[in-house]
Amino acid sequence: MKLDRAELGRAAIDPAELAGELGLCELELREYRDAAEHLTWSLEQDWALPRALQERFQIGQAKAAFYVVELLLSVDPPDAEVLIDGKPIGRTARTYKLFLEPGRHMVRARAPGREDAFHAFNGERGDKQEISMQLPRTASSTAKEPPVTAKPASAQPAARAKDPGPWASWPGTLRIAGIAVATAGVSVGTILMIRAGKIDDELTARRNQLLGKPTSSSSMCWQVPRNSPCAELARLQDARNLSDRAGLALVITGGVVGAVTAASFFTDLSFLGSSPARDRLHVSPVATGEEIGARIEGLW
Repeated sequence: MKLDRAELGRAAIDPAELAGELGLCELELREYRDAAEHLTWSLEQDWALPRALQERFQIGQAKAAFYVVELLLSVDPPDAEVLIDGKPIGRTARTYKLFLEPGRHMVRARAPGREDAFHAFNGERGDKQEISMQLPRTASSTAKEPPVTAKPASAQPAARAKDPGPWASWPGTLRIAGIAVATAGVSVGTILMIRAGKIDDELTARRNQLLGKPTSSSSMCWQVPRNSPCAELARLQDARNLSDRAGLALVITGGVVGAVTAASFFTDLSFLGSSPARDRLHVSPVATGEEIGARIEGLW
């Protein structure tokens, strides 16, 4: 859009009209953020615009705002410097109406004697974001330090902490032993139960194979020789039962020991001469491609 000399002379005395026309040109060039800023500023001076120009600029401003993110920002104190994505906006005020490209943005405000304030947001086109930022005053270390006073001559030195006695160490030893016993019991018991399952599968396969023979019957394994197939089935059955029972017993024992050990971490043992463990214990899960468990760290 070209302006003749008469229009330029009139624009010089009507900045609002010049900004609006510039915004319409930027809208045609698809520079939506600049167009929204100039058209918004022009409409804020609507008292200087004819009615026809106000309607044109309002339509253009609505079109430009559809493609950008509108940010309504308030800052305290009002003289704080505002930076958008690391770039200062070049002016100070208490409130701002800004237009940004869609995407993620970081707003920062800073002022002398104040702590910096930050706010990040992700805006899509057509969004309207409202942010209020207050910058607290920085603490003055010299003003708030209490005066140093001399220690009275009669003041007694601080009592020396007693060395931990044997009563403070044995609960930790028992806990470590309990964790080891519980882990070993559950692990070995699980292995035995898995072994029992595999033996049961082998026993079933051999039984089906033996019964599938034409000469077999349900009573063929009564009082058979020691080296016969039926005797092998009996040995597998005994091994399966033994592994299953032993594995179940170990798992139950390990679970009981583990439960007692875990309960001791949440029990105050100060009456035994040791401090409560809940303030010194950190439990975190651990999982790898081969094992899963928990890592327990602390001062026992």
